[in-house]
Amino acid sequence: MHQASRTPTALRPGPAVVPPPRPPRTRSLIDADAVGVLHRAARALLDDLAGLTDRLLMVLREQEPAYRSALRTDSHGTWQEAHRSLRHSVTSLIDPRGTRDAARQCSWRIGAARAEQGLPLDALLHAFRLGGSMVWQALVEETARTAPEDVRLLVHVAADVWNFVDEHCTLVADAYRQAERRMTWQRENRVRLLAAALLDGTSRIADLPEAAEALRLPEQGRYVVVAVAGGRPPGSAGPRAALPQRSPRVHWHTGVDVDYGILLTEDGGLPDPVAPPVPGARVGMGNAVDGLAAVGDARAQADLALGLCPAEGGTVRLADQLPAAMVVSAPELAACLTERVLGPLARLEPADADVLVETLATWLACDGSAQRAGERLYCHRNTVLNRLRRYEQLTGRSLSRPSDVVEISLALAARRLPPR
Repeated sequence: MHQASRTPTALRPGPAVVPPPRPPRTRSLIDADAVGVLHRAARALLDDLAGLTDRLLMVLREQEPAYRSALRTDSHGTWQEAHRSLRHSVTSLIDPRGTRDAARQCSWRIGAARAEQGLPLDALLHAFRLGGSMVWQALVEETARTAPEDVRLLVHVAADVWNFVDEHCTLVADAYRQAERRMTWQRENRVRLLAAALLDGTSRIADLPEAAEALRLPEQGRYVVVAVAGGRPPGSAGPRAALPQRSPRVHWHTGVDVDYGILLTEDGGLPDPVAPPVPGARVGMGNAVDGLAAVGDARAQADLALGLCPAEGGTVRLADQLPAAMVVSAPELAACLTERVLGPLARLEPADADVLVETLATWLACDGSAQRAGERLYCHRNTVLNRLRRYEQLTGRSLSRPSDVVEISLALAARRLPPR
């Protein structure tokens, strides 16, 4: 088979390759010329940097009340700070790479220092932007004075100047806010340590004025400590819900398991007991003490009252439960007393023993009235009297003897206490 022959075709010229247009050389020349103009003007500004600093502070004194106060209290330090910042700003126009880190560190230190001194951030940012504006104005004025025809070239480097200003305003704001957060944490931690020392009873006398100022409570006054445990309510109210709506001044100290309120009483008396903030919460309220120095004792009393709260929750005011508090404060003696007074009932069936104990407790709660005790227990008064006599026979105690009644009352209080 013969191969197909192809008639050679003439080569057609393709579209001419046009090289991409090069940026006009005049643009790069303009940029280079603009940088040269910027450097000459910046060097002239360095020669009169003190005058530029004076002008900046004069404007700040007129426009920014916060700086008026700073200049009044520390004129030399404020001048040095402004002079140092302007020097870094101007030298960064001449040698951006070589001076960048030093300029950034300078702005960061100023932001942090001014936060510690309490100068408002808005005033500080205003000062930085005003300084940038004055540097730019001085560059234009210097160029207009020495080479008016070159002023138009500065337009090509204006973005670099303002980008520098924006960058350092951001740096200053970041440093300021970081310092603020650090100081806030330090202040809150110091308040927490001072409150914890008061509650622990380890606060030094020399620290009491600082503690009073930090907690915003008077050093002298009548204080009650409230202890709140279990069932913390959601939200910001927290254990504050354990106090009446019209509460006096109080500082709350949050613990791991228990929150404590250091409560300044208005009339030196005890606040009325209130319902727990949420179901299941337990609230213990101690007695009133004199002065912040005694808050440690008030906290111990609040803990004692908290220990008297039923496991299912409730509020106990120590002043209303003094006999039980005496029992719970000496658990070993309480156990001995309970065994001595109620131990003989262990020989009975548990149900029978419970009936006798309930009858004793009800009779005491009714002030020794068998009639009223019977009404509460839904039985005849004679049944109550028979049960009481049976108790006397089993234990050898007499309910007509005051000392025996006191011991029985304390033993019953110890028996009612929640397990610890």
